[in-house]
Amino acid sequence: YCLDARRGVDARNLGSPYLDLELLGRALVESQADLAWVGWGFVAERPEFADLCQRLGVTFVGPPGAVMRRLGDKIGAKRLAESAGVPVAAWSNGPVESVEEALRCAGTIGFPLLVKASAGGGGRGIRAVATPDALAAAFDSARNEAASSFGDSTVFLERRVTGARHVEVQIIADSHGTVWPLGVRDCSIQRRNQKLFEESASTALTIEQERYLGEAAARLARLAGYVNAGTVEFLFQPEAQQFAFLEVNTRLQVEHPVTELTTGVDLVKLQLHIAFGGALPTPAPPAARGHAIEARLNAEDPQRGFAPAPGRIEQLSLPCGPGIRIDTGVAEGDVIPSEYDSMIAKIIAWGATRAEAIARLQRALAQTRVVIAGGTTNRALLVELLARPEFASGNFDTLWLDGLVARGDHVSKRYAELALVVAAIDLYDELSAREQARFYESARRGRPQVGDEVGHVVELGLGGQSYTVHAARTAAGGSYGVELDGVALEVNLDRQSPYGGRLSAGGHTYRFASSAQGADQLVEIDAVSHRFSRDDGGVVRAPATALVVAVLVEPGQDVEAGTRVAVLEAMKMEVAVVAVVAGRVRDVFVTPNTQVDAGAALLRIDPEGDGSVSGASGERLSFRLVEPAAGITRAPAEATVELGQIRALVAGFDVETPVRCSTTVPIPEALDVLDCFADICALTRDRGSAEEAERDRARSPRERFHTYLRSLDVDAE
Repeated sequence: YCLDARRGVDARNLGSPYLDLELLGRALVESQADLAWVGWGFVAERPEFADLCQRLGVTFVGPPGAVMRRLGDKIGAKRLAESAGVPVAAWSNGPVESVEEALRCAGTIGFPLLVKASAGGGGRGIRAVATPDALAAAFDSARNEAASSFGDSTVFLERRVTGARHVEVQIIADSHGTVWPLGVRDCSIQRRNQKLFEESASTALTIEQERYLGEAAARLARLAGYVNAGTVEFLFQPEAQQFAFLEVNTRLQVEHPVTELTTGVDLVKLQLHIAFGGALPTPAPPAARGHAIEARLNAEDPQRGFAPAPGRIEQLSLPCGPGIRIDTGVAEGDVIPSEYDSMIAKIIAWGATRAEAIARLQRALAQTRVVIAGGTTNRALLVELLARPEFASGNFDTLWLDGLVARGDHVSKRYAELALVVAAIDLYDELSAREQARFYESARRGRPQVGDEVGHVVELGLGGQSYTVHAARTAAGGSYGVELDGVALEVNLDRQSPYGGRLSAGGHTYRFASSAQGADQLVEIDAVSHRFSRDDGGVVRAPATALVVAVLVEPGQDVEAGTRVAVLEAMKMEVAVVAVVAGRVRDVFVTPNTQVDAGAALLRIDPEGDGSVSGASGERLSFRLVEPAAGITRAPAEATVELGQIRALVAGFDVETPVRCSTTVPIPEALDVLDCFADICALTRDRGSAEEAERDRARSPRERFHTYLRSLDVDAE
């Protein structure tokens, strides 16, 4: 029985229906459910739901409510871990009720430290504190977020383990006393405590250390009376070779497929087996084999501070092949709602070795195609991280990705020139389509009009630089010419779908994808993404469908580039919107507590000076950087080039002037051009007898062409 809990419910006003116990209880009764399997979100860690199932006589697939309360509370879990002999980092030994008490505890624990919510998870209610001066603000912020997210403002203090790896033990226990520790997963690649990659096993641990962690996790599970699947999480400091207990997740986790692929165990099948009273088949768990890595494909924009980027899925093509597993719950045409999690799919690769698993995952991500109307994904970031030497060597910690983001190194600069080419051609095609539509419309009114502009000039921006590109279609078959700063480039675009295809430039061929994102053009070249802005008059737009929480500026106020001008809420996350240019706020178009769509105008800033972004990133792009491939020569016969230009001119492509042939013209090529010319002439006026010529003297070629365009019987015309 699948509950469509969103139907008829405004989640912004009523809260998540997936947490509405009354609604869920009604669904269980109406469906006559025997069993409730709740996956890894929402009520999966809510002991109240386990209690509800027990009252209704429904089997809950998970630990009893009492065990969830014992371990779901991080303070209680730490005390239990200490009782089980599990290593724990220095902490406040209980809840902290005030800033004054926090300062006293910090004197014992030392800095840096963490202020952590006792309830919940998902990285919420956690604040890092480096100095005593920052403790008061972090303490209040963590309490407030915990209260709003979990309904419980209780927090505690814990020593921050720096340079650490995040490792976790998958456990599954039956009701007969057997506990399986099913290997160790490494979840160290995180952004703001949100996992992005998970793998099994960890490159930081020896076999002996893995065995030690498994035994510690099993002791804790037995002491807590644990039943069903769960995860015991630790931090590991490689330099000191020390472990510190973090928490117990009393549910199946998103990253469980990497354990299933390396052990051959179907965890969900075992969950159901144990829920009905079954026992684990052997006293010891099966041994792990090979290596598995999982990547989380999310609807978020790494180029905009990881802002949520939901929308309608226009294209979704997921990979397959040896060692590849895909877990997803969406399909083409589905809408990723702004109220819920941003995950689109989990892409998991298994290999006999870690290197093989990485290679398979790289291939799988390269073959993934996702286009979201008004949104985007983090696919380009996943590809970029997999290619970094730190990932290949396993030399990273929990702060590695945050460090890359802080330096701006998480967004690749590769292929930016080619992305500019595609963006310019997309805008050219858009302008050409409008021009063609205007021509047909004027022809229907009896006065066909054609502009005398050859090609189109488009304006684009990237990294604070403005680019004026002249683009033209020079021949059939997707041939274009683009020019920037006096440098011309010939390319070919083979559009294989409305969203992308292949780009040939400089003797190389690349895969590209391109889509309009409000006032931006998002272009991806061989899985490297670039976002170009069109000349938009200083308008600041919403990066995603969101709720306006606050507007931080007013008309007439001067702002610097990077100044926060508004705060939005999307997918349960606060998103700061910043000024891209320095200038003065002219207009504010929104008010707090209003819903806006992706790309909606929030405010307008009149730029100061030339309107360039302070600290524009990198050197200016140049088409000179698009080098021809080694061994590629471009020396076709002069006559062939000239005839090709003449043919393109006759056929109506963007060729500025005819070329005088300076060499002997081969007869077949010359006849080909004459055939093209004759086809064009056939649309105007035929040379009949003198009587016909006299009769048609009053009709100009333009009139005859106009009649041809309007006629329903073109053969007769």
